[in-house]
Amino acid sequence: MTGARTMGRFPLMAIAMLALFAALWGGLLRLGWQPLALEPALAQAHGPLMVCGFLGTLICLERAVALGAWWAYAAPLLTGLGALTLIAGLPGEAGPALITLGSLGLVLNFAIIIRRQTALFTVTMGLGALAWLAGNCLWLAGVAIINLVFCWAGFLVLTILGERLELSRMLGPANRSHAMFLIAAGLYLAGLIAACLGLAAGMRLMGVGMIALTLWLALYDVARRTIAIPGLTRFIAVNLLAGYCWLGVSGVIWLLAATYTPARYDAMLHTLFLGFVFSMIFAHAPIIFPAVLGRPLRFSRAFYAHTVLLHLSLLLRVGGDLIDWFWAYEWGGMLNVLAVLLFVTVTVLAALAGARQLPISGLRTPGVTRG
Repeated sequence: MTGARTMGRFPLMAIAMLALFAALWGGLLRLGWQPLALEPALAQAHGPLMVCGFLGTLICLERAVALGAWWAYAAPLLTGLGALTLIAGLPGEAGPALITLGSLGLVLNFAIIIRRQTALFTVTMGLGALAWLAGNCLWLAGVAIINLVFCWAGFLVLTILGERLELSRMLGPANRSHAMFLIAAGLYLAGLIAACLGLAAGMRLMGVGMIALTLWLALYDVARRTIAIPGLTRFIAVNLLAGYCWLGVSGVIWLLAATYTPARYDAMLHTLFLGFVFSMIFAHAPIIFPAVLGRPLRFSRAFYAHTVLLHLSLLLRVGGDLIDWFWAYEWGGMLNVLAVLLFVTVTVLAALAGARQLPISGLRTPGVTRG
């Protein structure tokens, strides 16, 4: 039964990866590149496919694996079907509706998780799922993505911070750590709620919250100690710490961006979604993918190639945004895409290299425990 369930995860993972590739294609179109414009509508679906189709489906799948119940897989199935609808370019609200239902499923799954283990980290991730559901409801209602993207940002930030909060308990007594986390997260949530109410100060307050959360991570996250351990552990820590730096940079930009311009908007989003979120993906992929697929990955120093390329290209892109160098923005974005594709390639090769090892069973997914 366990083997059949593990095999059943492959189609959902495949859909998530298809959403990633379609989102990257749409991103190239938005950058001004025309790499065989098979589906020009993908340019408009870039954000939804990346956040909801790829990241949302993966997070839903991860939680379903952690819960270990067949009904928990309804959430990633719905978001995956929604992503396929967007990729196909079908008209109407079918895609947003399916993804909204999938995010509702994730909220219900977190209700079970929180009931089984009521803790600050599970509640934090549950609030992230609620933020995603709120953003998807606005999207389904026809609200422009530029006016709801802070909800999608809240989904990812709170999900990641909840996972890191759980692991920070390894460093010892948590009273001071939790107090600082509550203050930082409270600022971020207050900004998110204010932004949902249409208050202009909400985005700036979210920026303050991001800066405060960065300070909390710098002081209390386990990565500042595990970076001294060679091998895979150091690779994970390097990506985590680099991502925290981008979270702080993004917070500063969100705080100071008084008005939306295309360049500022690009810098606001990609320092967060690429610099912070994809650093977390790079860090956690060697743990999450084996847990989800039941197959080990063989780590090598080649993993550092996509990490270096991502950060150098993002520096080029954001620098182009801030000083109005379009060529830097355009080529930085192209190299961003190549960094993600290199990550996928290295990960697949690592999975093939580890295929001769025994399948991993019972590996726990970070951030959620079985009740």
